[in-house]
Amino acid sequence: MKITVKSIIATMLITSLFTGCSSNEANNTTTEATAETSSTEMQKPTGGGLGGSSVDTSAITNQYLDIAYATVSESQKLDIYLPNEGEEPFPVIIAIHGGAFKMGNRTGGGLTAMLEGVNHGYAVVCVDYRLSGEAIFPAAVNDVKAAIRYIYSHASEYNLNPDKIATWGDSAGGNLASIAGTTSGTNDLYDSSLGMENVSDKITAVVDWFGPLDFLSMDQQFQDSGIMPVFGLTSSESSPESSYIGQLITDAPELTEQANPETYISEDDPAFLIQHGTADGNVPTQQSINFSDALVKVIGEDKVQLTLLEGVAHGGEAFESESNLELVFEFLDKYMK
Repeated sequence: MKITVKSIIATMLITSLFTGCSSNEANNTTTEATAETSSTEMQKPTGGGLGGSSVDTSAITNQYLDIAYATVSESQKLDIYLPNEGEEPFPVIIAIHGGAFKMGNRTGGGLTAMLEGVNHGYAVVCVDYRLSGEAIFPAAVNDVKAAIRYIYSHASEYNLNPDKIATWGDSAGGNLASIAGTTSGTNDLYDSSLGMENVSDKITAVVDWFGPLDFLSMDQQFQDSGIMPVFGLTSSESSPESSYIGQLITDAPELTEQANPETYISEDDPAFLIQHGTADGNVPTQQSINFSDALVKVIGEDKVQLTLLEGVAHGGEAFESESNLELVFEFLDKYMK
């Protein structure tokens, strides 16, 4: 297996308040517009995808907001942002926020890096989904797959290329991006009551940033790593993962395994870029290593890239740095353009 290990020294890293929340308070980088392009300038706010300060998208000329992709819940909305210039139809990034499966929204600062896609020729679709306080697993997966199907169904309306769709999520969003990838093109974990049952949700690529994947192994992995988990045992009734499953995860191991993207790996899965910090106290790094190993065994090492960020915690400046985003967009360009 090819493992790309890139050591990035962050000048300031703030551990997020909940599993699945990127820390963005140290991130004040802005996108620089050039004379050759109409690049979008976006100030990085605080909030980590949890509401409060929102990413500034005012420089994006073409945007379509508050679109309902389903009608079961008010949470089922998405926003579409198109590049200010470039060749249509645009390849698509489905941006999925983190927030421990129970917090966050599609306008939070945690999506700043993903919205950089508009400066690289991508349409970026920011998706809200039902959080665990409203509906437990697999509702969030249902919603992400419904949003992808909506994009397929309305691609021509928004100048999108339905044959080039990637999912990109951080932490809880990384789980959802990954499970959308391993169930890609199937009705696994899809609720037909949302409609579009006969519409494809096939995707081309996945970017998984430090997603919690195999909930049942997280406690042991933290113990083996010597890293103290920031928010205690995953196998507790109060953990975000138990709230997401709807009961203590160890009381429902079969159901919990259904929330693990590894359960659905198949030979026709999309390409994966997986990135994780080695000092993550929210999600064990071994989650990403094991998932990468499992993918390689089935889809081959050429379609799987694992990047470990040495000494880096849960999200923050190291992930959103210019050098790391260059790696992400190189990966996306390889499969999407």
